[in-house]
Amino acid sequence: MVSPMGSLFVWSQSPDNGGRAVELIVGLDCKETKQMTQPLIGISMSREEKSDIPARDWVRRTYIVAIIEAGGIPVLLPNEPSSSELLRQCHGLLLTGGGDFDPATFGAANQGTEMASVSTARDTTELGLIRVAEELNMPIFGICRGLQALTVAGGGSLIQDLPSARPDSQIRHNQSEPRVDVTHRVTVDSGTRLAEILQGNSLSVNSFHHQAIERVPEGYVVTAHSDDGIIEAIEDPQAMFRIGVQWHPEDLQTHRAEAKNLFSTFVQAAGMYQGRGQ
Repeated sequence: MVSPMGSLFVWSQSPDNGGRAVELIVGLDCKETKQMTQPLIGISMSREEKSDIPARDWVRRTYIVAIIEAGGIPVLLPNEPSSSELLRQCHGLLLTGGGDFDPATFGAANQGTEMASVSTARDTTELGLIRVAEELNMPIFGICRGLQALTVAGGGSLIQDLPSARPDSQIRHNQSEPRVDVTHRVTVDSGTRLAEILQGNSLSVNSFHHQAIERVPEGYVVTAHSDDGIIEAIEDPQAMFRIGVQWHPEDLQTHRAEAKNLFSTFVQAAGMYQGRGQ
């Protein structure tokens, strides 16, 4: 149900697993945002396109709940050009997981491997959102495809299909186990912001991807690898918070402290950005 609060619209959803109603903003007025004390977190959305039904934009509920649990207010950013302007009213950008990037976005030809849920609208929207967030020095947190979005936006490139590129790997990067289960280890480099946030140099993660970073984007450093050498995280050491991870902490933050720390630190950074009046 959508209800107005001045010129701000709140979408009330059914209770989450904790029995609470979940509210997220689907429309904003800049006068209303200035009165808020919690940071607004723009969340990118998946695009589902089928020939027999209208396209729809959607996002997994776990991203929304993770932002709320960390003290932020979720703002959904549909795959439309106007979302870049909506993001300017926010204080942080969360780039979510989802389908594959069109290889043309990083200057490559399709290598003949199967592409999942490629959407030109989503590719275009997210790359535009990243440009705006970087222009404003806004905190950015990229998850799975979101890590890959940061890579493409920064001039990097992607391995198009891990099973084809690394057939001898003993790690299943696209697990069949439930999303809340961890299935492989990641080693984090000492002295990085990520290691500080996670409070350690090794953790177990879940994994749902078949693409990965090939060429690291400009301005970023690699901060974590899996045991088979796949890049699992990057960060911009010059930014307040600009981190991408290849796993899905939104599915782990209810029961794993390191995943919860990622969201709480991200939302804290967004609160600092908000406090500067940017």
